[in-house]
Amino acid sequence: MALLAWLAAGTPQVAGTRQSSPVEKARTTRTLPKRIPVASRATSPMPAKPVAAPVTSSSTPANLIPAPVDPVTVPYTTVAATATPADPATARGGASTSTATRANGSAPRPLLVPVSGIDPSSLHDMFDEVRGNRRHEAIDLLAPRGTPVIASDDGVVKKLFTSVPGGLTIYQFDPDETYCYYYAHLDHYTAGLHEGQHLQKGEVIAYVGTTGNAPKETPHLHFAVIRLDPDKRWWKGTYVNPYPLLYKPGKR
Repeated sequence: MALLAWLAAGTPQVAGTRQSSPVEKARTTRTLPKRIPVASRATSPMPAKPVAAPVTSSSTPANLIPAPVDPVTVPYTTVAATATPADPATARGGASTSTATRANGSAPRPLLVPVSGIDPSSLHDMFDEVRGNRRHEAIDLLAPRGTPVIASDDGVVKKLFTSVPGGLTIYQFDPDETYCYYYAHLDHYTAGLHEGQHLQKGEVIAYVGTTGNAPKETPHLHFAVIRLDPDKRWWKGTYVNPYPLLYKPGKR
C-alpha cells in the first residue's frame, strides 16, 4: 500500500539527475515556419511582346514598289497606200499646218487632180491621217504604175530632188511663188524636165511609181500643197490640205 501511494504522488527528482536546459526545451517545442501557398506568392508580370507596326507604303523598300504603268497608246488606222512627206520639209523643220490664204487674202487657186484619169469626185480627205509617227498632210492618188502625172497648176519647176521617204520628187512653185506643189514617189520624170522650167496646168511632168518608202505593190502619187515662208525656200512652209482644192462633186 505504501508503494502504491508513493507511485501516485509522482516520481521525486533524484539528486544528480540532469534536467533539460531551456535551449533543449526550445528545440523540442520549435515549430516550423508556415509555408506560403503557391497561389499567394507574388509573381512579376511577364513583359508584353512588342507588336510590329503595320507595313505601309512609306516603309516598303523602294525596289518592292511596282513601277507605274505606262499609258496605253492607241494605234491609228492607216490606209493601204502609205506615204510620207519628203524629208527636206520634215527634217529641216520648216513646215507646219494651217488653212492657207494668199498674201492678198485670197485662197489657193483651184487645182487639177495631178494624176491623169482620176475622177475628182472619188477623192477622200486623208490630210489628218497618221502615217508612222506623224500626220499625213497630203493626199495619195492611187493609179497604175506609169500613169501620167500632170502639173496641177501653172508655175515653175523649182527643185528636182531624190529623198529616202519621198523617192523621186518634184517641187513646183505657183506663178506668184506663194504656194509650192509637191509630187512624190514618182517612177520617172518626163523627158527633158529640168529645174527652172515653166509649166502649164495639165502638162505631163512625170509618171506614177513607188520610189522612196511607198509600198512596192501600191503605186500612187503623194501630193502636197505648201504655203511658202517669206524667204521662199522650197523645203520650208506651211502644209495646206489639198483635198478641198481638188475635190469636185460628181454629177447626179
